[in-house]
Amino acid sequence: MESCEVLVVGGGPAGSTCAGQLRQAGLDVLLLDSRVFPREKPCAGWITPAVLETLAIDRDEYRCGRVFQEIRGFVTCALHGAGVETRYDRIVSYGIRRGEFDHYLLRRSSARQVLGEPVTSLERKGGGWIVNSRIRARLLVGAGGHSCPVARLLGAKVGAEEAVIAQSAEFASPGDRQETPPVRGDTPELYFSRDLKGYGWVFRKGEFLNVGFGRLGRADFGRHMAGFREVLERRGVVVPGSPDGFRGHAYLVCQGQKGRRRVDDGALLVGDSAGLALPLSGEGVLPAVESAILAAQTIVAANGDYCRDKLEPYVTRLDDRFGRESPEIPLPSGLLGLIGTGLLSIPPFVRHIVLDRWFLHRSRKGLFASP
Repeated sequence: MESCEVLVVGGGPAGSTCAGQLRQAGLDVLLLDSRVFPREKPCAGWITPAVLETLAIDRDEYRCGRVFQEIRGFVTCALHGAGVETRYDRIVSYGIRRGEFDHYLLRRSSARQVLGEPVTSLERKGGGWIVNSRIRARLLVGAGGHSCPVARLLGAKVGAEEAVIAQSAEFASPGDRQETPPVRGDTPELYFSRDLKGYGWVFRKGEFLNVGFGRLGRADFGRHMAGFREVLERRGVVVPGSPDGFRGHAYLVCQGQKGRRRVDDGALLVGDSAGLALPLSGEGVLPAVESAILAAQTIVAANGDYCRDKLEPYVTRLDDRFGRESPEIPLPSGLLGLIGTGLLSIPPFVRHIVLDRWFLHRSRKGLFASP
């Protein structure tokens, strides 16, 4: 029987960050993931500078041998509409390949790892847990994404929650498959649904092109995805009728106390397992790593007593950090349907609301910023 103090289920940014923080604090941590890293991960694959600052990642060190695309602007438009280009006088985001980024964070954590083994059983026993009938742990950290088994243990109703549904693909785009007109690496393109409840993206990262579409709720997703594919085909990004490797995934946007139950006796959720993606943009990496750090601080402060009351301060800190994020656009849906396309043709609205507020989160203070 293999033993540990804390078992982290999931090796993405939330799991590896939490495991690394706990290991630095001297706790015995084991990280379990069903996949072997590096692995592909459906995702647009861009991060804001806040992610690098929160994780103290050296930009020059990271870019060695990895994709690290500087972003200085965006083209924004409604599906089938004319685009508005917004330029910045600084780097506002970075394009990364999630397989590389997640592997980097996992290795940097230096935590003990069991990779390529899914969770097949969770049994509460003797004040702790027996996992897969062979791993004994006192505390579980669920970091396995939207369908994490620890989230299910805490009552998550996967499939019954109103989640963002997305499909994306990332592929090499060498000389004979250059899209026309070309997508510039420093200027991703965003294509919004008329009601602003979903958007597609086209994003070049060196030799790779990442395309995808996400929308809140399953209703009409197929119709909106088909409309986005028409845009991709017209642009020459994908060949008409070809699948091009699109893979689906889902996640929840943060909803404060209305979201998933995040703690219980001997168990705690972080990142997408806790349903913390930022509204409107759907960014998940930043809340993943921030929640992982808050969770690790709470676990260390519990000093080995992992009852629900000792873990509950983590929920309070999550609500303080993410509970003020509004998951809705403050306009009636009918009005949005009428004016959404028009709003996306107004450069000040695009810059200050769509990009600065929704995507770049310029009004959010850093996790370690002074009050």
